[in-house]
Amino acid sequence: MAVPTIVVHGGAGRVAAANQETAVAGVREAARRGHEALRRGGCEAAAIAAVRWLEDAETFNAGRGACMTEDGRFEVDAGIMRSRDLRSGAVAAVRDLADPILVAQAVMEHGRHCLLVGEGAEAFARARGVGRFGRDGLWTAKAQARYDEATAGRSGAVGQADTVGAVAIDADGHLCAAGSTGGVLLKAHGRVGDSPLLGAGLYAHPALGAACATGVGEAIMTHVASYAALLAATRGLAPDEAAAEVCARVATFEVGAERATCGIIMLTPRGEVGIAHASPHMSWAVARGEGEPDLRAALRRDPG
Repeated sequence: MAVPTIVVHGGAGRVAAANQETAVAGVREAARRGHEALRRGGCEAAAIAAVRWLEDAETFNAGRGACMTEDGRFEVDAGIMRSRDLRSGAVAAVRDLADPILVAQAVMEHGRHCLLVGEGAEAFARARGVGRFGRDGLWTAKAQARYDEATAGRSGAVGQADTVGAVAIDADGHLCAAGSTGGVLLKAHGRVGDSPLLGAGLYAHPALGAACATGVGEAIMTHVASYAALLAATRGLAPDEAAAEVCARVATFEVGAERATCGIIMLTPRGEVGIAHASPHMSWAVARGEGEPDLRAALRRDPG
């Protein structure tokens, strides 16, 4: 039997000094809530509980607090995958949706397809009675300020952290990975990042483990980062080393004039934890144990 464990991230990139304590507190609470769900309902319930908490936390670029597209709108992506039957569900480029991970879950459970986008995803969600729609459910003063600064040329739109994700393993050894994002600030209408894409933003497999990536989506997609990290661990690398190796490769990819950011959290089929990032910051938390969990959270990965 595996030790029930959940690992949560709050995005790889740069976190402003004023938001750092809030980011760590947010992922810590998400991990705590995920672990409670892990004890009651297994790895899928845990990953969803953690991501849902973060979608409602304004600190992060997912759900409420998502960043804006180039035309000042909100378009969100989310995905989930489980190991026990390799089922997955995802949505992408859905406008004004505050809880996309729940719609992604519905696609996995009830849809005929793995990935729905745009108006099709919205129609599916409304037909199922899932999802909270409306611009007011996503808009925050933080998102508006970031949009105003970027459109005025006072700040860049690349390398900012906040995307959220979780990986979990339950006592039966089943694994799940889930992620949610508002995407890249000032992205083009219809742009889709790595978060809803299997192999890139997330992956879960009974023989490989579960992984979730964060950072610049185009670079993560190019390197199929989540799947690559899980494969690297099968070569005998420790999970931290496997995640770090892939993050380093992703970080060589240039987006405009900047190097890409990347972070990866992962669990092996034995429940070993891997955390790495190639970015100034990545908030993360781990909750582990059968009863009251051993709970750790930080903004950077401690090499020790």
